[in-house]
Amino acid sequence: MPSCHWVHSCFHSFCRLLAVRSIASLSNRAFCISSACHQGKAPDMNEVRNRLREIVGASTNWSDHQQAMAERASLSSLLAKSQDEMPAKTVKDSYTEVHLPLGSDPNIREKYLNYHNSVRFGRLLEDLDSLAVLICYSHTWNKELNRSPLSIVTALVDKIDMRKNIIYPDCDIKFTGNVTWVGKTSIEAKMHMTQYHNGAYSPVLDATFVMVARDPENKRAAFVNPLQVEGPKEEEDFQNGELNKKRRMELSKASLLKVAPTADERTLIHSLFLNTLDTKTVSFRSRLLPPNSVWMEDAKMKGLEICHPQERNIFNRIFGGFLMRKAYELGWANACVFGGCRPTLVAVDDILFQKPVEIGSLLMLSSQVCYTEGWYIQVRVHTEVLDPLTGQHNTTNVFHFTFRVDKEVPAVVPRSYGESMLYLDGKRHFDETMRGQA
Repeated sequence: MPSCHWVHSCFHSFCRLLAVRSIASLSNRAFCISSACHQGKAPDMNEVRNRLREIVGASTNWSDHQQAMAERASLSSLLAKSQDEMPAKTVKDSYTEVHLPLGSDPNIREKYLNYHNSVRFGRLLEDLDSLAVLICYSHTWNKELNRSPLSIVTALVDKIDMRKNIIYPDCDIKFTGNVTWVGKTSIEAKMHMTQYHNGAYSPVLDATFVMVARDPENKRAAFVNPLQVEGPKEEEDFQNGELNKKRRMELSKASLLKVAPTADERTLIHSLFLNTLDTKTVSFRSRLLPPNSVWMEDAKMKGLEICHPQERNIFNRIFGGFLMRKAYELGWANACVFGGCRPTLVAVDDILFQKPVEIGSLLMLSSQVCYTEGWYIQVRVHTEVLDPLTGQHNTTNVFHFTFRVDKEVPAVVPRSYGESMLYLDGKRHFDETMRGQA
């Protein structure tokens, strides 16, 4: 990979002056990320997470953290009884800019480096998750309070679109983002990641997260400040947020877990079935794999994580970014083995956080190549927690990843009805991704 150290020698002073503008834009100077803002230093993600701990009163020490979380129950009296009594906030109130100094800090670079001399995308997912939470706290921040009574958690990752395949391990990265849409208890945050290379910042990815506000104990929904839009661009973003909400509701209603496939989808599945019939026996039981194809059941990969306190978030649950990183890395490995070469990520789509993962859980991850087309591989990762005492399984997350490889991949073929539904669900997500890429 080409080095960018010469860039930083020219622009070092400029980069040092950039800071977290979201925090600086707030009237309350105390909402700055540590002392870095006052010194003109560009804060890193550790400082972002430290600020999040300050906002909710969390501690880096496990025993102190447990006590702090127990004490948060007393903050319930500070919650608004309705959204009408909360002051409206502007987009500027939540605008946030954070730098990741991969070019100037070798210690940080080591954490993000992968074997292929590129950047570990799973680490970036963790950073995006933390940033989305901070953006939403910037929107809801009350300068009269020392701690926020809100528990803001990730509800879903609506979309992450890659604008560039190459992420350099030795060039600085900049994250920017702000609130674009607000409901009564939910917030949409859009983020952009750029990287400094060849004298300028160029786009790498765009991400849309939906966060929800809960009470201090994370038990029930809580109201958030309404959003006051200013200008046509902000109005357009807000309307897109409304459309995104409507689209998600329509997709949920059309889920294959709720309704039958469409007529075209049923025809497709039957065609796949006919292609696997043994012409010699012409039997429903006798199935043959077509040329250049792989049975879906042979395109799986599984993993297990013991959820230790080290991976907790500021609310004493397992950090959503950690879950995304583990799911992505398993999905990437699955696509790599299936395609026989290193895959590149095209999009992350519709990550749904159904239930929080408690510390001490046994987290089971199952990756499945569920659809392929040309050089593309659609991967679905399902995570669930297992109670070792009762044997009960509970789904926590579902992840959808679209990868691309440098050669045409085999077709993946379902055998059972359940696999056929996974196939159709994968095709739906793939088609949606391709429409977004057009």
